[in-house]
Amino acid sequence: MSDREPPRRRVPGPARPARPARPARPAPSQRRPGPGARPARRPAVRPAAPRVIRLGSPRPRLRLVGLALTLVMIAFVVRLLQVQAVDAGTYAAKAEQNRYVGQVLPAERGEITDRSGVALAASEDAYDITADPTMFARGQLKIDDGPEQAAALLAPILGQEQSALVKKLRPGNANVRYAKLAGRQTPQVWKQIKDLKSALATKAESDPATVNVLAGVFSVPSSKRVYPNGELAAGILGWVNAEGTGGGGVEQQLNTTLAGKDGKIRYAQSGGRQVPTAGSTETPAVPGSDVELTIDRDIQWAAQNAITEQVKASKADRGYVIVQDTRTGEILALANSPGFDPNDLSDASPEALGNAALQDAFEPGSTAKVMSMAAVLEENAATPLTHVTVPNRLHRGDRLFQDDIDHATWYLTLNGVLAKSSNIGTILATGQLGKTQAQANRILYSYLRKFGIGSYTGLGFPGETKGILAAPGDWSTSQQYTIPFGQGVSINALQAASVYSTIANGGVRVEPSLVRGTKGPDGRFVPAEAPRKTRVVSQKTAKSLAQMLESVVDDEEGTGTKARIPGYRVAGKTGTANRVDPATGKYRGYTSSFAGFAPADSPRVTVYCAIQNATEGSYFGGQICGPIFKQVMEFSLKTLQIPPTGGKPANLPVSFAP
Repeated sequence: MSDREPPRRRVPGPARPARPARPARPAPSQRRPGPGARPARRPAVRPAAPRVIRLGSPRPRLRLVGLALTLVMIAFVVRLLQVQAVDAGTYAAKAEQNRYVGQVLPAERGEITDRSGVALAASEDAYDITADPTMFARGQLKIDDGPEQAAALLAPILGQEQSALVKKLRPGNANVRYAKLAGRQTPQVWKQIKDLKSALATKAESDPATVNVLAGVFSVPSSKRVYPNGELAAGILGWVNAEGTGGGGVEQQLNTTLAGKDGKIRYAQSGGRQVPTAGSTETPAVPGSDVELTIDRDIQWAAQNAITEQVKASKADRGYVIVQDTRTGEILALANSPGFDPNDLSDASPEALGNAALQDAFEPGSTAKVMSMAAVLEENAATPLTHVTVPNRLHRGDRLFQDDIDHATWYLTLNGVLAKSSNIGTILATGQLGKTQAQANRILYSYLRKFGIGSYTGLGFPGETKGILAAPGDWSTSQQYTIPFGQGVSINALQAASVYSTIANGGVRVEPSLVRGTKGPDGRFVPAEAPRKTRVVSQKTAKSLAQMLESVVDDEEGTGTKARIPGYRVAGKTGTANRVDPATGKYRGYTSSFAGFAPADSPRVTVYCAIQNATEGSYFGGQICGPIFKQVMEFSLKTLQIPPTGGKPANLPVSFAP
């Protein structure tokens, strides 16, 4: 049997009293060791029960996030539709504008040459100095006064005011990326700027405190107009302004032909510089056409030199000389004094600009008598040998007329009236044109118009005057007697020259011309249109007039003896007219002139000279303009290699015995 007692069976009974609590065992570290003590047991540690966190339902949060994402997507879609559909064109244009820039490629201006191809006006390489204003802003240079510093460096080089450059470098619109600082500068000017710009860039690399304030300055290849002969033919050529447009003369008249057509280049840019890999589109410039004038440079020089010296010697206001080919109407020289240098207009007098020979309207005086004589001969009112008794004074209308010198009664032929330049004799001769003075006036007027008086010459030159010729019904009492001898009517110098060329050409007026033709970029020469021709008087009348004009020069009683040229027969006429002062509108001083052609019996060249308001020495046309005529005519005949004809002069009588 087992030593253990059998289990006792619990019998329900009265409850036992509770046992007193057993005192807690001391911790193993507090137990007092003793002999035979067992090692202390490590108390069992029961794991703590996990803390349960109950989560809320995720559906509300998901709905909120989904709604927010939906709104964001809707905003993106709306904006995308606006950019790509509604405002697509606008944004594309802005992007294109900011990325791509365009630049004009200036066309090379055509040359102006004389009849032999010698350059009178040409173009040479130049540069337009430009800038990108955005590159001078504080955001680029990190300084506030970038435009001021740059302007201070550029002003003395470009010859401009510093304040003006600052305005260009700091425009009102911050988005402006192009400013033209100066146009058509010489290569030397751009080299100065480029060297200065390079020096600043080099210094900025080693010295952080240095700012290259010229980094935004660039150049665009262009061209500059130059006039190799200085003042020579300046009145004909005109000039080109800073914008490259003709400002006067042929440069203005034929600006479209000379200028050509500018090209364009369009390229991508970044930071003000071209992006080489982005490609570009270019429309090449079409060069202008060359213009060949009728002018002979050597004859132009001779004419300009002669008139300049005489204007200075006479202390006159101005003077002009015209040389014309009598057969073709081509102008071989058209000289003015004083002139100007089209290379530099800063010192030019405003009165000298333009072309006074075409723009001045003045009373021609006795050189106009040849038209009166042409009318008398053509109408068969008289012949060169008709006797004309010329008294010392002649009363007509409300005036008492006289010649330029006091004289006893002259007994002159009609040829003598012209040779001695008698005003009274001219009045008497033209009075025979009609049965009444009114009829005579109308006939004379018709001839003046045929000679081109009161009309433009046909050159189409800028500022040209057509003069003043009133209708005969409007002539005053005195005008109907003064117009026959060249007072009370006004003309320009080319009109006067054309009158004598008409007589020299057998009575046929050839419209004056100044342009022979043009040569395009393809090198093909296109001649100018043929000038209009109009018969004014018969060949017989023209020949008689030429013989009468010889008497003015060859006869000792003539007024034009200083115009004689040894070996040549010369036909000419002097003129001395009261001058209307353009400032006051009253008569003051004189217009002195001489007109003629040679050889008289086979005319080739016409020369006309006029000097306004000579105040030193003689003011008579034969005295101060006769020598100029001789000098210029001799040079022209030699230059054109025109030999003497060897013919004998007619030697028409000047006077008759009563």
